[in-house]
Amino acid sequence: MTKTEKFRKQLARVFDNDLRTKQWENIPDYIIIGLIVLSTLSVFISTFDVSPLCQQILHIIDLVTVAIFTVEVSLRIWVADELDPKYKGFWGRVRYCFSFYGLIDILSTYTFYVSLVVPLPYAMLKVLRVARLLRVFRYMRSFRLLQNAISSKSKEMFISLQFLVIVTLILSFVLFFYEHAAQPEVYDNGITSVVWAFAQYIGDPGGFADTPPVTLIGRIIACIIGLLGIALFAVPAGLIGAGFSEAMAEELHKEVTEKNIKKLHKAFERKLDRPTGFQIVPPVLSLVEIQARMGMKVDDIIDAVENSDRFRLANTASMQPVDEHPQDRLVVEHFAANCPYGCCIDRGSKITIVTPGNITDPVIGHFSYYLAKIGGFNFVSREFGETRPYRSFYKFDDENSVEGLAEYMADLNRLTSREDSWVITMLAVSGGNEPSYPAKIEFTAGGKTGNESLEQEGLTVKDLARFKALIDDTEVRLKEDFELESAFQRYHGVGINSHKLYTRKLANVANINSFCITVAWSVSFWDSRRTAVAKCLAELIAKDIEGRNELSFSPELKRKDCGYDDYRE
Repeated sequence: MTKTEKFRKQLARVFDNDLRTKQWENIPDYIIIGLIVLSTLSVFISTFDVSPLCQQILHIIDLVTVAIFTVEVSLRIWVADELDPKYKGFWGRVRYCFSFYGLIDILSTYTFYVSLVVPLPYAMLKVLRVARLLRVFRYMRSFRLLQNAISSKSKEMFISLQFLVIVTLILSFVLFFYEHAAQPEVYDNGITSVVWAFAQYIGDPGGFADTPPVTLIGRIIACIIGLLGIALFAVPAGLIGAGFSEAMAEELHKEVTEKNIKKLHKAFERKLDRPTGFQIVPPVLSLVEIQARMGMKVDDIIDAVENSDRFRLANTASMQPVDEHPQDRLVVEHFAANCPYGCCIDRGSKITIVTPGNITDPVIGHFSYYLAKIGGFNFVSREFGETRPYRSFYKFDDENSVEGLAEYMADLNRLTSREDSWVITMLAVSGGNEPSYPAKIEFTAGGKTGNESLEQEGLTVKDLARFKALIDDTEVRLKEDFELESAFQRYHGVGINSHKLYTRKLANVANINSFCITVAWSVSFWDSRRTAVAKCLAELIAKDIEGRNELSFSPELKRKDCGYDDYRE
């Protein structure tokens, strides 16, 4: 992550309208609120007959506040996409400028510069200055609750308004028919009765509907309209009151959930992996273990998982072959995420480790994350999306068919635009209905299953010499160090005519070397040496592909902490 990107994210945390964020101790937020109050106060003082010196001070205050607000509003527009992805790009920024607070920001700030070129009425400028006070609402919890209450009950209010309008129109037409017969010179057309009926709801302040009915039916209708006038205010007030109560309950639930999410994050405290000496985030934690360690109820754990974008539930039975008669065991999986589809970490390497299916294949993302981190490789992982029906990022027809897929391909195209780029796809096997294979780690390169020759056409690897060295060295090291078998396309393959592979759709495909490593769950999850296996693969990939004989490990691998706080590095 560049310094500019880091600064943008810090600014976004400042401008998130939450005084509890504590980014830069919230000093910018309090300065902004103070300047808004000062600016409004200066406008109020200017309404009095003050001395020339006081007028000069007020003018200086106006200039200073405008200058600071100009910088602040411009920065808000710049980082708008960090606050909400819908504001991404030029038209996204335009959309932000026309949002409620965006429009207030612009009208109360940039109109000062417009007035330097085009003369604007003095009253308008002062009103726009006072309108800055509306900006304080973005920091007020009570206003947010009221806004949420109105928003949650907007459909009910609209339905009640529709009912009121229709009933009033019917009554006004009935009123016309009876009153037209009694006083035709007053009720000469339907507009008169309609205007009279609707004017009663606002008390007819202008007296433009001073045409009271004189017939018995007309007076009965007038009474009904009077009752509807009460309902006009009583029903929305009741709905908003109910919505306000629901919003407060939801806000309380949100606060409790946020606390539980923090507890869940702390539960994933890094543990010493003795084979490597690294501090590693646990791949999963069982619900029972979280209950015992953090004192959380099962419902609280599940609620925290559902409301967080860093955790998901998984069943360990799906990571064992059926013939082993696995038992269902619900666990929580923790993962790193920093983009719309999941996680993208650019370490400036020419090698990119990709897990296109971690969303449905638990733990392989954890194994791949540490493979990439230990080796200093780039890392791309899909973590968000629908699990049923699952539409894979590994194979697809249309780049725009699944949410997040276009961003996923854009990041991969950027990372693989470098000279001598390699893409290594990590997949999990030997779970669910799939049998257990003798080879626990297998290389594939776009060829047919069972064809172990490197001479076949259509392979996705161009530099076969380095690739063969990696396959041979992996076979030896895994056998010697872990007593594990490896193979090349012995049990898995995709077929040379499979044009749906994401690696075949990359812009620089002609110059990219890509292959896949399938890892059995018995290694990536059930084996206590899993991180040591990932370290072994990282060393071999660095040596055989990049020519690095020694790896320099990130200091974060030795730091005791919780979760993936260092995922950007």
